[in-house]
Amino acid sequence: MPDKVLVYSRFPKAQLTRFGERYEILNAAGQRPDEAFAAGDLADIRAMIAAGGAPLGGEVMDTLPNLGAIVCYGTGYDGIDLAAAAQRGIAVGHSPGANAASVADIAVTLMLAAVRRLPVADNYVRSGDWAGRKPSPMMRPQAGMRGRKVGVYGMGEIGRKIAARVAAFETEIGYFSRTRYDDLPYHYLPSLAALADWCSVLMIAVRAGADNVNAVDADILRRLGSDGFVVNIARGSVIDEPALVAALTDGTIAGAGLDVFTKEPHAPDALTALPKVVLAPHLGGHTLESHVAMQDCVLANLEAFFAGRPLAYPVAARSN
Repeated sequence: MPDKVLVYSRFPKAQLTRFGERYEILNAAGQRPDEAFAAGDLADIRAMIAAGGAPLGGEVMDTLPNLGAIVCYGTGYDGIDLAAAAQRGIAVGHSPGANAASVADIAVTLMLAAVRRLPVADNYVRSGDWAGRKPSPMMRPQAGMRGRKVGVYGMGEIGRKIAARVAAFETEIGYFSRTRYDDLPYHYLPSLAALADWCSVLMIAVRAGADNVNAVDADILRRLGSDGFVVNIARGSVIDEPALVAALTDGTIAGAGLDVFTKEPHAPDALTALPKVVLAPHLGGHTLESHVAMQDCVLANLEAFFAGRPLAYPVAARSN
């Protein structure tokens, strides 16, 4: 008989098809396992698939007495209580770099859309204002990309791909991360504050964690300046959202591109009302090729675990 795997988080059924071909799937669809299934059904569950950003603490792990592995669908694992997992001897795996190219693509898309004010331009055409030659302050010429200094906060797989793409726009690239990489041709800044002082576009690509909650706060935004833009494709928790709203409203910064928010799937009304902001529904890694790559990593982790081997893609110490 196939091994049983619990799916803890809510996923579209299409994303679970490949797992169901190899394993017996118990789909909790976002409910606590002990609320979705009887204790007898959970007794022999040894592996769980979860969305890495969803909170998953020790009290949930304890509903599965024989749990040995938590496998995150995606790169992130910030929602997993790693200390609780370690205390219980539970291995944690993820899908490192599987969606990096797609997320980097959306980061660049948000950057260009914000800097060139594409949503405003789109509305200008659709509304008939362009045809009517109606003047619009938002359609005045803006500084483009050539010669801009773009700062990348977090130089992991996604950060590297963002930097490589943005360099093609005749920009200067700088970065700040936990590690300084000698193999990169980009300017290293010693702190996030120094990076914000240096750049006019701040790309947030850092792996989220307790140590960088609200790292991009009012001070960092002030340092970015009135011609500055912030793009976030990491986690909403990295930006102080009220401070961002204030900075956009009073002109402290020029604009923003956001694919992630503090409380998803809800974007604050104060943000959605601002024409300076380009918004997306956390779709950075939502491409066909990214899902196949992430599923490949999940399957490799599960196969290794059930074969008694170390996970193929274990969560490692952070370096970005």
